[in-house]
Amino acid sequence: MKCSVQSCPGNYEVKLVAQTLRRDGHVIVIDHVPADVCDVCGDVLFAPETVRRIEDLLKAASPPDRTAPVYEFA
Repeated sequence: MKCSVQSCPGNYEVKLVAQTLRRDGHVIVIDHVPADVCDVCGDVLFAPETVRRIEDLLKAASPPDRTAPVYEFA
């Protein structure tokens, strides 16, 4: 599929990405999320069912599988 960003000549490819979100003052990273990623500009599109799955993960509020340090750029 051709990229939806105006004047970008790229095409979307299915890849697994890490989605980073901020919620209630916490940084949350969801790894291995399927997405369409432009091979030129890097634009990312998620399918509606992927967005619903991310929302379900956030609602479950289960403990994370892993943790990572977060650094402030100040």
